[in-house]
Amino acid sequence: MPDEKPHPKILLHIDMDYFFAQCEERERPEIKSKPVVICVYSGRGGDSGAVSTSNYEARKLGVKAGIPIYRAKKLAPDAVFLPVNMELYHSISDEVMEILKNYCEKFEQESVDEAFCELTGKVSDFDEARSLAVRIKDEIKQKTGLTCSVGVAPNKLVAKVTSDFQKPDGLTVVKPEEVLQFLAPLKITDLVGVGKKTGERLNELGVKTIGDLSKLSKDNLIREFGQAKGAWLKQASQGIDDSQVEEREGTDQIGRIITLKENTKELQ
Repeated sequence: MPDEKPHPKILLHIDMDYFFAQCEERERPEIKSKPVVICVYSGRGGDSGAVSTSNYEARKLGVKAGIPIYRAKKLAPDAVFLPVNMELYHSISDEVMEILKNYCEKFEQESVDEAFCELTGKVSDFDEARSLAVRIKDEIKQKTGLTCSVGVAPNKLVAKVTSDFQKPDGLTVVKPEEVLQFLAPLKITDLVGVGKKTGERLNELGVKTIGDLSKLSKDNLIREFGQAKGAWLKQASQGIDDSQVEEREGTDQIGRIITLKENTKELQ
């Protein structure tokens, strides 16, 4: 008998929407329709420090993670400014992660508001995975009051890009045969690991989209970015990623990280 073709992996990536600010909105329903900005104060007094995250109303006014608090106050003078409350976020994060673990064959918490879930042995195909993702989103909404965005794909790299594709409250499923078509029109900085510096250098090479990047030869990329990063860029542009979903030791420590997301995308 011929060998059966192995089933593709089915992975889910969950990303809680504007998590810190959404937690604050849950605790204070009266601020829900207002711009909300979560700040990491430096301890030097006044408005010294940086924005950790903000809700979508604040983002529309130009308030982004990493900008100084005083600048955020100029952009959004009527916003609600709150200090980071990690105790609250971790208690809600723990609720979310416990719900998610019940659905996973393997589970990997990536940060306080993100996790990977391997569904390969739990569902038979990507259509079934979509239905399961809807159930997960519904249960999280029902039990915690929060929305999340979910991506389902054949590997971690694509699942992470996919969860960011339709935010907030999104669900995007990319089957193996759809990966190249899905990635091609996206900005190169949509690949996690391609930050501002790499993006700018690729722009100088005439590369604007992931599709453009996939057309560059591996040799060219290695010459430009070095062996490891050049080879990775070539693979990533084709949606190839062999990394496993791994249960991490000390997930508590991972969860304690305050991520300034827009500033931490660069692959070292």
